[in-house]
Amino acid sequence: MAMMSSAPPPAARRRSVVAELEGALLRGADTFPYFMLVAFEASGLPRFAALLALWPLLRLLELLGRADMALRAAALVATAGVPRAEVEAVARAVLPKFMADDVDPAAWAAFGGCDGRRVVVTRMPRVMVERFAREHLGAHDVVGCDLEYSRLRRSTGIVRDAGDVAARVRALFADGDRPDLGIGRSETARAFLPFCKEQLQPPFTAGDVTGQPSAPPFRPVIFHDGRLVCRPTPFMSLVILLWLPLGVLVAFVRIAVGLMVPIWTVPHIAPIFGGAVIMHGRAPPPVGSGNGSGVLFVCTHRTLMDPVVLATVLGRRVAAVTYSISRLSEILSPIPTVRLTRDRDVDAARMRAELARGDVAVCPEGTTCREPFLLRFSALFAELSDRIVPVAMNYRVGLFHPTTARGWKAMDPIFFFMNPRPVYEVTFLNQLPAEATCAAGKSPVDVANYVQRILAATLGFECTSLTRKDKYRVLAGNDGIVGAKPPAAAKPAWQQRVKEVLGFLLH
Repeated sequence: MAMMSSAPPPAARRRSVVAELEGALLRGADTFPYFMLVAFEASGLPRFAALLALWPLLRLLELLGRADMALRAAALVATAGVPRAEVEAVARAVLPKFMADDVDPAAWAAFGGCDGRRVVVTRMPRVMVERFAREHLGAHDVVGCDLEYSRLRRSTGIVRDAGDVAARVRALFADGDRPDLGIGRSETARAFLPFCKEQLQPPFTAGDVTGQPSAPPFRPVIFHDGRLVCRPTPFMSLVILLWLPLGVLVAFVRIAVGLMVPIWTVPHIAPIFGGAVIMHGRAPPPVGSGNGSGVLFVCTHRTLMDPVVLATVLGRRVAAVTYSISRLSEILSPIPTVRLTRDRDVDAARMRAELARGDVAVCPEGTTCREPFLLRFSALFAELSDRIVPVAMNYRVGLFHPTTARGWKAMDPIFFFMNPRPVYEVTFLNQLPAEATCAAGKSPVDVANYVQRILAATLGFECTSLTRKDKYRVLAGNDGIVGAKPPAAAKPAWQQRVKEVLGFLLH
């Protein structure tokens, strides 16, 4: 719609903006999926199902004009009793991806074009929005309600309203200053829009942002966690709940069959069980026993199963270099694994010894990344062999992500096979020519960067200089070093023992 103005448009670049999040910066005005995400990721399936069962009542309240009561009820069911750290972790690692996918490009063009104070107004608790608003929208302030917490640092589920929205927005602009632009359309937005010099109300048209300063590119979400692929709308949440019992059964059947049959048969029988393994390029033949070391396959790292899928496509033994997979995954692995220590000399010796026995698969990113980006490649692999074959790995799933930074990594294969149609793609590139390896005088870093670039070009991904440490700082609040955990509060000895055993097997 057209822009409404209460004052002549300023000649200079806009200085400040106040925008509503739901239904304005985000296309969707419904907050229910975000509470469903908090319920599932912070608490589990029972709370997820309980909140879905409550949805008809919440919808009825909204139709009766009691949207505020519906939001409070959703917050109560989704968060009551959940530790504060868990709520904050979901807000940091899970919600930003779903919010970023729903950003309205026209709204961002108007909001991002303002280089002064940016204020986001939300109906959700601020803890759920603040990370996304500050990191990806560049907001300076977030106006919204707050969750209350008990002395035990657990959410009470009660939402505390901090007062009139219009008054809180006015308080952010001192000395009679007013926002240059207001964006919104709901009853909440109508409280602060009159205070703004100009107003934009969705649905936006191209003419609404014509002539405004250009916005910088929206900052994408590169790292995110959580198991759900789809936005948990009421319909999709019902689909997930109905599929789960069958999905668990299908996953165990797929895994059991995969462990029992010869590894080379897996790509051929995968379609029978609803999956697919797609190969592009030519797989290199095995190196003869008298020709020195085996082939070093340098793979992009998408899931825990990259080396296993590679071995099924090759139809032969390939050892996988690992760092932080669970002991249970090592026990069940159909291929040999080589556990690294993060000590460069020790790790190099172990990889050389394994190469002397045969082929080795290594993922130099050091951790998985779900988005179309490649993390920085460690250069260690380039020092170990001149028989380097880059392999572009990728996968497609519909319901569940098969990777996690905060959860139990031993569940990764199960979640992958729980998807109705899991698909893996393996693309073999040509072996690096001798002049592109360290044998020709190239530095290991140059070789690693070259391999990263050609793999990114093959997949249509973007190269980054981000590392495992960057990922875990965003998603888990640590450096991703195995064994480096903050001290926990004192617990009974039997609880500590059970936690240690589960952590040893599953993490």
